[in-house]
Amino acid sequence: MKKNVGSADKWIRVIVGLFLISLQFWGPKTAWGWIGLIPLATAALNFCPIWAALRISTRKKEPNQA
Repeated sequence: MKKNVGSADKWIRVIVGLFLISLQFWGPKTAWGWIGLIPLATAALNFCPIWAALRISTRKKEPNQA
């Protein structure tokens, strides 16, 4: 798995994931709350399979170290 999730993308995923999970406790208590685990997992792994399939990377290019 090549990392393809950048810093800003990662924070957005964390915020959206926590919001969706919070619905399980303070909201309508639907299955949408547990779907919040997906953005949290992709943020923790720095890898998004959808971005990989579309060949998208929000991660900055690392300079070559010689």
